[in-house]
Amino acid sequence: MSLTPTSTVTGPPPLQRGTLGWLRQNLFSSPLNAILTVLSAWLLLMTVPAVLDWLFIKANFDAQTAQDCRASAGACWAFIREKHRLILFGIYPYDEQWRPLLASVLLTLLIVCSCIRWFWKPWLPLLWLVGLTVVGIFMWGGLFGLSYVENSLWGGLPLTLILATFGIAFAFPLGLLLALGRTSRLPAVKAVCVVYIELIRGVPLISLLFMSSVMLPLFMPEGFNIDKLLRAQIAIILFAAAYIAETVRGGLQAIPKGQYEGAQSLGLSYWRTMRQIILPQALKIVIPPLVGIFISLFKDTSLVVIIGIFDLTQAAKVALADAAWRGFSREAYLFIALIYFVFCYSISRYSRALERRLETGYER
Repeated sequence: MSLTPTSTVTGPPPLQRGTLGWLRQNLFSSPLNAILTVLSAWLLLMTVPAVLDWLFIKANFDAQTAQDCRASAGACWAFIREKHRLILFGIYPYDEQWRPLLASVLLTLLIVCSCIRWFWKPWLPLLWLVGLTVVGIFMWGGLFGLSYVENSLWGGLPLTLILATFGIAFAFPLGLLLALGRTSRLPAVKAVCVVYIELIRGVPLISLLFMSSVMLPLFMPEGFNIDKLLRAQIAIILFAAAYIAETVRGGLQAIPKGQYEGAQSLGLSYWRTMRQIILPQALKIVIPPLVGIFISLFKDTSLVVIIGIFDLTQAAKVALADAAWRGFSREAYLFIALIYFVFCYSISRYSRALERRLETGYER
């Protein structure tokens, strides 16, 4: 009777498996990484408890006056409780602030519905048209017994959402046309698009806002004036469209030449080729940079503060100007930073989900 040795399967050493293996591979893989890990842990240990202590543990949530808040060693969130309506809605009439609140909720719901695939139906543009009409009725009033409110009194979160939503909605198709024009074989069309894109991309948004607010009225006929909010909106659209055009052009150049030749062999027209074959593939490729532009556009709406429009930043400054509640700028800017973070992070997460859903093959 012969005995045959049994083979055993040996795995990696214990120090390379489980939690210890992950720590060794990612945090202590080299002497330099080990030093950086220890320094990072020490920095977090020194800062995180102090930050949490100031934000929550020693914070004052129910103070009635600024003096009570200053007596505490933590953040004064009572200031936000006292001034949140001014920060969120600006100088909109106090008794009518339920209207911008409903307008903001409705606009957010429209954006959320547009991100859900079930709503990608032919009637979605009609839904947007009806929704924006209702938003305009809420904000302006003058109908159904609502008092009229000039848009010079708009401010805060509703104004930021309006500027960002209309900016993206109009800049995206304009950017597509500019990208197609820049790749066109028609010299005149290509030259115009190149000059526009390079000129706008070479100028900061602040300059465009200043020109729309200060310079443009000088060239208008006497007695003819364009609303300041509309001028700012147009400047934002023109600025974003130039960056979208360059991003889409990169996607168009990434499409293999065989796709164009295949469409030509089928006898498809230029516009049908672009609409059904080229653009869908190009847009899938450039989802990440496009989302980056949208996020930047949402944050760049805060620049309208320089021409006196009451966005979130300007509304926070007005709230801080109250002599009875001065000195709480950290709390005010943390509050609006949280609002920007929630919207921008949501956009970013949605773009990741959209990449996985479309299976672009370019996700990293």
